[in-house]
Amino acid sequence: MSEFLDLEAQDGIRMTWNVIPGTKQDATNCVIPVSAIFTPLKPNPAIPVLPYAPLRCRMCRSILNPFSIVDFVAKIWVCPFCFQRNHFPQHYSTISENNLPAELFPQFTTIEYVSTNEMGPVAPPVFLFVVDTCMIEEEIGYLKSALAQAIELLPDQSLVGFITFGTYVQVHELGFGLLPKSYVFKGTKEVTKEQILDQMSFFAGKTKPTTGVIAGARDGLSTESIARFLLPASECEFVLNSVVEELQKDPWPVPADKRSSRCTGVALSVAASLLGVCVPGSGARIMAFVGGPSTEGPGSIVSKSLSEPIRSHKDLDKGSAPLYNKAVKFYEDISKQLVNQGHVLDLFACALDQVGVAEMKVAVERTGGVVVLAESFGHSVFKDSLRRIFQSSDNDLDLSFNGIFEINCSKDVKVQGILGPCTSLEKKSPLSSDTVVGQGNTSAWKMCGLDRKTSLCLIFDIAKKDGPDSIGQSASNQFYFQFLTYYQHHEGQMRLRATTLSRKWVAGSGGVQELIAGFDQEAAAAVMARLVTYKMEAEADFDPIRWLDRALISLCSKFGEYHKETPSSFSLSPRLSIFPQFMFNLRRSQFVQVFNNSPDETAYFTMVLNRENVANAVVMIQPSLISYSFQSGPEPVLLDVTAIAADRILLLDSYFTVVIFHGITIAQWRKAGYQDQEGHEAFAQLLEAPQEEADAIIKERFPVPRLVVCDQYGSQARFLLAKLNPSVTYNSDNPPPPGGDLIFTDDVSFQVFMDHLQRLAVQ
Repeated sequence: MSEFLDLEAQDGIRMTWNVIPGTKQDATNCVIPVSAIFTPLKPNPAIPVLPYAPLRCRMCRSILNPFSIVDFVAKIWVCPFCFQRNHFPQHYSTISENNLPAELFPQFTTIEYVSTNEMGPVAPPVFLFVVDTCMIEEEIGYLKSALAQAIELLPDQSLVGFITFGTYVQVHELGFGLLPKSYVFKGTKEVTKEQILDQMSFFAGKTKPTTGVIAGARDGLSTESIARFLLPASECEFVLNSVVEELQKDPWPVPADKRSSRCTGVALSVAASLLGVCVPGSGARIMAFVGGPSTEGPGSIVSKSLSEPIRSHKDLDKGSAPLYNKAVKFYEDISKQLVNQGHVLDLFACALDQVGVAEMKVAVERTGGVVVLAESFGHSVFKDSLRRIFQSSDNDLDLSFNGIFEINCSKDVKVQGILGPCTSLEKKSPLSSDTVVGQGNTSAWKMCGLDRKTSLCLIFDIAKKDGPDSIGQSASNQFYFQFLTYYQHHEGQMRLRATTLSRKWVAGSGGVQELIAGFDQEAAAAVMARLVTYKMEAEADFDPIRWLDRALISLCSKFGEYHKETPSSFSLSPRLSIFPQFMFNLRRSQFVQVFNNSPDETAYFTMVLNRENVANAVVMIQPSLISYSFQSGPEPVLLDVTAIAADRILLLDSYFTVVIFHGITIAQWRKAGYQDQEGHEAFAQLLEAPQEEADAIIKERFPVPRLVVCDQYGSQARFLLAKLNPSVTYNSDNPPPPGGDLIFTDDVSFQVFMDHLQRLAVQ
């Protein structure tokens, strides 16, 4: 495993197969697709930043890299992707084997370029707050204090706007400091850019251009008219704080049997159009704070009558959620508009019931926004996550804007698509595969928002055919990949990060051992999780458990070692041995078992899975469990019900929740207050150790996880029990040891799962 981690530390990439099956047939036989999880902006202090423009191949536009073949005498380099010979320009005339430019150093496979002459003025980032006011006073109070904190942390040069919504949408004119002034829009119908230009008097006293799309200062909008709504944070702090201070509950009366009328869709549409009019193409984020379901205008998800429940998974499966498809279509249109403008939608949804995350998912994910789901605006999950966005510390997000992601590959490799926070630019090229997965049909993608953690899952297609003509196709047995990320750095300037990799390929049946040696089971689990959630959304009547089981059985019968029809002879190489366990836990995870979760929660879990790297995805699929006891220091234990003991503390990290679970004896001692008495210092330390570990996990994670501290047999213990392997259940023959626990379930245990797998794999 360690060599895969080293490659990730250097280039931010993990591939399922690090030795690639060389032909189309070999790749199909390998079951798990050839794919990669790539973190474009993974921080690495060793990456050099070059102050000049990159040198591109004149045929395929790929960038000069350590795999290029260089003739120092003739000053020519050969592109490894299309084998085109290129001449070095004049300013490279001094290069020689002992005097290499940085981009040819073998260790700099990832490199950044900041071209100073293209830069132009640095555009400040824009933050447009869109705030729901249809909430109880208590929630509004929590939200006010969180917003006040966020406003303090805003970078001074950034531009800020403020919109509130309830029954109507109010756009606050922050540039009018004398008294609070806002423009009001009706919550029942969509607002176009034209209406915004007219009704918000952008051309007061001036003639409006008659043709073309009007957008931004270059089309005759004066900076003064833009500055009425978007001001530098340093200038409007007082006005902004007073607007936040005076936030009040939506004044329109709500009958007792009705939901309040909330026009989330129109508010987001006004926000998108306002940014499109004022700052198109420069980095901007709409930050929406939503406290309940949308019931008014386009994008509404439920009627106002409380007798009608909000849609569940069952309603969506049966097609009995009449508003769902219309709302999704509405948010798809908003996402297209935002992607065109280069703007991001972030969603903070805090309510006890659903608010419509499932419908808004498309707009958040395609623009690369962040999403946080919590029960209340007073909850630490929301408060700490919001602070983490603006705070600058070691774990901050380093929000970057306006990215474009491009891929170049050797010509026998094609790209099916990307699963993750991006949008296909529909730039069809010979690289695009006919099979499309996720955002495909292109070799370039738009990433309106990206940060140091954003990770994309790239699915490749090996197009190389078997047969006599395949020999001449590629003399070397290496496939090359180049990923280019062009983005607006969080300090404002445009940068280009280039990562170039090479991977060996093997063809035919002789290469099985080499394929196994290059198999990364953690990356494979993360890719399968993204694929299965994608298929659950995209394909009707898709059975996820059956699909995962079939894939696992085929993989084991291809790569396992066994005598036919003898299950007891079955064994897997260490490179594959944990993979069945990952699949067992993925089948039981909240990604596949949507029962007991609302569509909003499922959408939230999927969106977070789709933007995280391999290590985090693995924790979501198979949580880690650490045991603390007097007998031994903290040690990892199996995710099994047998790990529970009366004198142990367990720490479960399942990514979205961190659970500290006290065995019954420990809980009784704690309640008796032994930790505060003299002579019991060791017990006090035992109680503190898991708390410190939990704090460390929470500090570096986004969105901030929920912390649950519970006792054995307590009601909150369900957070731990639901994740454990049910090796001891209520109908097992062997009862648990004293102080142990059992699980009331009919689910199969991992042992039974493996027995069945071995039986089927050796057939």
